[in-house]
Amino acid sequence: MNIDDLTWQSRGLGGYPPVLVDLLVEQGHVELLVRAASRGAWYCAKAAARELGKMAEFERAQGVLEPFVEVGWEPARWAAADLMLQAGRIQQALDWVRPQDADLASEHVCHDFAELLVKAGQVDDAIAVLTPRLDRGWLLSALVELTEGQSRDERVLDLLAPKAERARSARGEERWNLDASNAQDLQGQVLERAGRVDEAVRVLRADIAAGRFLVQNTLTAYAELCQRNGRMDELRELGIGEHAHVGLPYYARALEDRGRADEAETVLRRFMAADEWGRFRWPLIELLWRQGRIAEAVEVGRPTLDHHDACLLDGVIHLLSEAGRFDDALAILDERDAEYIDELASWFHTNRIGLLGEAGRYEEALAYAKTLPTNVYGLTSSTAWILEQSGRVEEALSACSGPMPMWRRGRWPRSSSNTDVQKKRWTTCPLSSNSAQPAGGGSRNRSALWPGTVRKSYVDVRACRASRGR
Repeated sequence: MNIDDLTWQSRGLGGYPPVLVDLLVEQGHVELLVRAASRGAWYCAKAAARELGKMAEFERAQGVLEPFVEVGWEPARWAAADLMLQAGRIQQALDWVRPQDADLASEHVCHDFAELLVKAGQVDDAIAVLTPRLDRGWLLSALVELTEGQSRDERVLDLLAPKAERARSARGEERWNLDASNAQDLQGQVLERAGRVDEAVRVLRADIAAGRFLVQNTLTAYAELCQRNGRMDELRELGIGEHAHVGLPYYARALEDRGRADEAETVLRRFMAADEWGRFRWPLIELLWRQGRIAEAVEVGRPTLDHHDACLLDGVIHLLSEAGRFDDALAILDERDAEYIDELASWFHTNRIGLLGEAGRYEEALAYAKTLPTNVYGLTSSTAWILEQSGRVEEALSACSGPMPMWRRGRWPRSSSNTDVQKKRWTTCPLSSNSAQPAGGGSRNRSALWPGTVRKSYVDVRACRASRGR
């Protein structure tokens, strides 16, 4: 075991993938994880220590982590601090990872230390650690997340106020690269949780009306705020106005939730017919699916299935899978032509393995996997999942024990409710993206635009091509 090897594992290039480790935890195979950890498998060690800590076996959990700490692996040091905290050794935990010079420490160290301080009940100290770094959007989000339920909303609002003002003026000043462009969204979120919903709605509504926001996520935050609080007038205004590309799906879902599904369908179809970007197909598909009209939902998505962009193939496949119609899902997948499969080979093959596994056709899935090149992105973890699901746990571990291609990130399918598409463990269409979108743009990002949709991990098309040596 050495730092290079552990870094290699953590970057997704080797060892036991987190997706398999999570499955082993779910199945109660803690001892298998402990044994794998003794061979230098970091994700197994992390999970084993966490599970042993839950059982109050703190000394044994520390023993699992100790070899990793000794070689200087920082994630292990932080995991050990968490165990000390669980064991009630609060000061020792904090001293173990306390930055020697907070001003020089990295952002990630400060974030992790602030998180540990909150767990230790030292919320004000955590806020003090984060305060000098709040020009960074992700740390601003961390401040809001870590202080939820900690009776610090007024303090957080004071810190958010100047950041929100900067975000409001950014577009007018053409500061398109403002990092904390999420400040207005977060301000609304904290106002809401502080019981000041009217103020949150009023502030965001005024900012949007005046065009004083930078990214599309602000529109999404406002739509979600209105939806959570039943503000139908505001939702209708957003849903059928200038920002319908963001607001209409939320408005339609609110109508459906109030027993007005026919009205929701009508307005979605009207906007879809007039929209060249295809941005309203997915919310209509989900509406039809929730109404049990699966065949109609598939037909709405069908025109996009071969598109290079705005492709709804992965969503349609997942819907069919949720309905238990695995043969239909496989049939649609197999309709792709050779050029499509060649361009998105890893996505296609790993999803096909996943569907066969969901259908319980394990041997067929394994036979199919054996026909594929070994450098297919996600092949090893896909095969390991099939082996684990068929009860061959040791073989699943062995499949991941040596050098392996990059696996896809995410989680594998589990049982889900019939009310909404649940988060899947398959990879999604490689051309989708979850990044923040510029305000007012014609984004085709389904996850950012449409409420209730799956926020799935994805195989980047560059990674697909890299795995093929292109």
